[in-house]
Amino acid sequence: MISPQDQKLLLRLRQNARVSVSDLARQMNLSRSTVQNRLARLEESGVIRGYSVELGAEYAANQVEAHVSIKVFQKLTARTNRALEAISQVSQLYSVSGEYDLIAIVQAQSLEQLSLVLDEIGNLEGVERTNSAVVLETRFRR
Repeated sequence: MISPQDQKLLLRLRQNARVSVSDLARQMNLSRSTVQNRLARLEESGVIRGYSVELGAEYAANQVEAHVSIKVFQKLTARTNRALEAISQVSQLYSVSGEYDLIAIVQAQSLEQLSLVLDEIGNLEGVERTNSAVVLETRFRR
């Protein structure tokens, strides 16, 4: 369990992960060292895994995105997961039930780059087959 203060801290970080510790302390009426200690504890306990970049709408609108279903040879699953993690255009990877084992969210600068990434995924050792769906329009994202 995390405290109500920790929940407020997490909310503020979700709004702006680049906010300074000093600004967080002012916003929460806490000392800077208290906020630093809370952040360290949340990181050490795994509540905060990391900090990331949220792409701007204009930049994201110019990206091509595809959802790639991947069937993996079971004995090579760990190796395949590591190889997919090394492909920078793979922004998310989900393990799923059903006919396919994984779903990768792939983001590329163009259809040509997307095609190259899809070929790279299909040629990975451990990948039995793939099925891709290119996102035509994002209706909403939460």
